[in-house]
Amino acid sequence: MAQRLVSVWQPFFLASESQGAAIDAATELEDLGYSRIWFSGGFGENVAPRFREILDGTTRIGVATGIVSIWHSSPPEAAAFAQDAERAHPGRFLLGLGASHAVVVEGGGTDYRKPYSKMVNYLDGLDAAGLSPERRILAALGPRMLELSRDRSAGAHPYFVPAEHTAEARAAIGPDRLLAPEVAVVLDADASTARATARQYTSGYLALPNYTNNLRRFGWTDEDFADGGSDRLIDALIPWGTVEKVAAGLEKHYQAGADEVAIQVLNGDDRTFPADGFRALAAVLI
Repeated sequence: MAQRLVSVWQPFFLASESQGAAIDAATELEDLGYSRIWFSGGFGENVAPRFREILDGTTRIGVATGIVSIWHSSPPEAAAFAQDAERAHPGRFLLGLGASHAVVVEGGGTDYRKPYSKMVNYLDGLDAAGLSPERRILAALGPRMLELSRDRSAGAHPYFVPAEHTAEARAAIGPDRLLAPEVAVVLDADASTARATARQYTSGYLALPNYTNNLRRFGWTDEDFADGGSDRLIDALIPWGTVEKVAAGLEKHYQAGADEVAIQVLNGDDRTFPADGFRALAAVLI
């Protein structure tokens, strides 16, 4: 691995109604030495302006969409946003793309069929619009999407995965592509309350077949998915405990082949930025 980057994945940056609060948090993360800020692109027709606001309000830290849904945005619009960001802030913006989930897409009235083919067509559209493959990354889980991320983007941004998936992803995309998994953590040394906080987060994702089908490939079963996740699954997916124990859990992803880990500190409230958690982690990881 040529890189070992410590980044942030936090829904606060889109959920916060205060542009100033988002920029203040981003500035602190930049000062602490984090490499990049990831957050959801939402499900609007265009890339959310908050990404550009944070770029404009900071000087060094990278910003990435995690992710823009290929069902809700168009290639020309996404390419134009990324190209404009590149002109203003060279090398700092990364367009993360994902196929989302049937329940989300069909809930909006779109027929969720052939997501792999949809992604291929979307990438064709980005190529036609002139967006470099190095300025985009795919939220890849399965083998075919991982191979596509290798061949037609800067790399892969898996979400909600154990370290075993990170190892598989590295093998699939090869040594030269960026591998940046999201990893949620809980800074709480009490097993009962830490796992309860984790289950607030895992419950929704374990209702989505894209994630459970991916986990099945690594031996997890319906019993593990029930009631927000078995203790064994929670412990495999969500490092929790002291800052040192959480750092050891993140280290498993680096050892498995991650260049960059996008850390999501769970605090049960998307509108509150967990500044203390990121300060504590920076002291150990950066």
